[in-house]
Amino acid sequence: MTHRQRGQGQRGSVAVEMAVLAPALVFLLLLVVFAGRISQADGDVRRAASAAARAASLRQDLLDAVAAARQSAAANLSASGVGCSRLDTEVDTSRFLAGGTVAVTVRCTASMADVSLLGVPGHRTFTARSVEVIDRYRGGAQ
Repeated sequence: MTHRQRGQGQRGSVAVEMAVLAPALVFLLLLVVFAGRISQADGDVRRAASAAARAASLRQDLLDAVAAARQSAAANLSASGVGCSRLDTEVDTSRFLAGGTVAVTVRCTASMADVSLLGVPGHRTFTARSVEVIDRYRGGAQ
């Protein structure tokens, strides 16, 4: 038997191997994309909560602080490209005085439709909380 005759039985084996491995490679690629999306969105929500708390801590008036926190969170998430189908920004101003703190909790429900081939839920909620200290020596009536 020559070398050429031995190779006859393996003709097409590469195609079969690729047909078996291709779905697994696609699944792995989608899994990496999904993990990246989760990580990116989580980081963006954390940064938005931090920026919102900072914006609230710089205000003199309680109502202005709440409005600034909500506006900052929405603007930060919009700039990051996170499409929140639902955005909730809770501002805790129970210690809103010089030397006190302001806490902001941001909840963003984002769509995962672009990785739906993995069978993951269509939406995922990301939550982050940030606390910022209010300057003890700030000006104003407070």
